[in-house]
Amino acid sequence: MKKELFDMLYSEAIAEKNKALLTLNLLSEHPAGIGDHSTEDFYKNATEALTILVDADDKIATLEKYFNKSNNNLRG
Repeated sequence: MKKELFDMLYSEAIAEKNKALLTLNLLSEHPAGIGDHSTEDFYKNATEALTILVDADDKIATLEKYFNKSNNNLRG
């Protein structure tokens, strides 16, 4: 895999992870910021953030396992 492609995919996964962590933090630490949302919206938002976090962690782990910068599979 070319270094530029690895860097783009890895950066994107890190950004997704940070977004999910921030969302979960806001939902749990600052629930007043949710405003007019129902309990169902709150649960849906929390579940979506967790799903994004899990997916991002999976992407990061896969990139590191198969295409780590120290791995010979990474070219560029």
